[in-house]
Amino acid sequence: MPRFEIRGARALVTGATGGIGQAIARALAAEGAELVLTGRRLDVLEPLATELGATAIAADLSDLDEVTRLLSEAGDIDILVANAALPASGDVLEYSHEQILRSITVNLEAPILMARDSAAAMIARGRGHIVMIGSVSGKIASAEAAMYNATKFGLRGFSLGFRQDLARHGVGLSLVEPGFVRDAGMFVESGGTLPKGLRTVTPEAVARKVVKAIQHNSAEVVVAPVELRAGATFGASFPTISATLQRLGGGEKVSKSMVEGQRDKR
Repeated sequence: MPRFEIRGARALVTGATGGIGQAIARALAAEGAELVLTGRRLDVLEPLATELGATAIAADLSDLDEVTRLLSEAGDIDILVANAALPASGDVLEYSHEQILRSITVNLEAPILMARDSAAAMIARGRGHIVMIGSVSGKIASAEAAMYNATKFGLRGFSLGFRQDLARHGVGLSLVEPGFVRDAGMFVESGGTLPKGLRTVTPEAVARKVVKAIQHNSAEVVVAPVELRAGATFGASFPTISATLQRLGGGEKVSKSMVEGQRDKR
């Protein structure tokens, strides 16, 4: 597949009220994309939209009718970046049924439906690219993160499978999976702490990888230091050993440190 030209493309970015979404939006704008930005808070969206000459559409992706409305109002899009997600941390036994279903809806159902409907229109026009923002948590499971793991594992499986379906139609799909992100995003907002020596990446690094993934139709891009990438690969093959190593290395403490700061976002 030839290099995808972002300049002049119409791009929809979900979760654009968060720091990672904003970094992605700015990176795409720098490449010449025409942007549609969405999130739940217009007061946060509108200043960014003004800065980037973008269109702002408020939408709550926990309501699937809102997903349909968002796509209708966004119009024909050439690029979809499905970035919005809930943190979904904590022991599943503490979740109500409604909270479980909400995390599945926002983190998995909504991006799947948006990808499906956007792809149909892209195929008709013979051009397009979809980016799913996953997580290293979609490759390796952790304590106090079962719901987040579930949605991100599911997103990874869907993305890599749907990518194969779209390839014959000339439409690309990339899965971008950040590790711990500093300065913005779920981890920072939670107030969590990391063990000494565990490195992070910037929102801008994630955004640069998104741009490159679109241009080169990359299948899967992990945005994390080499040690975390290696740990995720090992953990996917040896989950029991990985769980022990995480516990010994303070992984449970990291997870628990994030739970209280994210409880109100379930």
